[in-house]
Amino acid sequence: MHAGRLAYYLRGGRPPGGARTYPGCRDGRPPRRDVPLVLPGTLYFARESAVWGGGMGFYDPAQPGKTPARAYLLTVGQFSDLAAQEMYREPGKDLALAGVLGTGQERIGPGRYETLVCPGSLDGVPVLTFTAPWGLPAAELNAPSVAYLRNLASGLVEAHGWSLGRAADYLSSRPGASGHWSPAALLREL
Repeated sequence: MHAGRLAYYLRGGRPPGGARTYPGCRDGRPPRRDVPLVLPGTLYFARESAVWGGGMGFYDPAQPGKTPARAYLLTVGQFSDLAAQEMYREPGKDLALAGVLGTGQERIGPGRYETLVCPGSLDGVPVLTFTAPWGLPAAELNAPSVAYLRNLASGLVEAHGWSLGRAADYLSSRPGASGHWSPAALLREL
């Protein structure tokens, strides 16, 4: 959600607080457009992030709820290269998107972030994201790190105009963070 974080996927480099340097996309230009949106489903935190420590954010479109998001207008190549970086693959090959566009979801590998999801379209353009092949009921929940939550909170403030307090309330209520982060404790860290 945070535009500054997206820039590291596009142009390459290491985001502040992160433990990984990203190679970047073949086409490092910024998105032509971005808009806030709300997706059906739930954000949860699970497993262990090698980049941020703590739980990683995953999207489960099958769960009830609403997930604030940010849509960036990217080329197929940019989306493919961004997804490859999250899948720990080398950027440089366009993903075949016919399956996900036809069915709404397609597993393209066994790992986390290797399931493509198309929850709809916006102005006639498909909305695409990626998540884990397992859903919330099967997830190994884990509390996210402060550095990771700062990126997400910054994105909510940027894209949706939320206050940091509202972002802290939302993020601390997500499965994996709930019970570990209180809204007040998280707000102090943001």
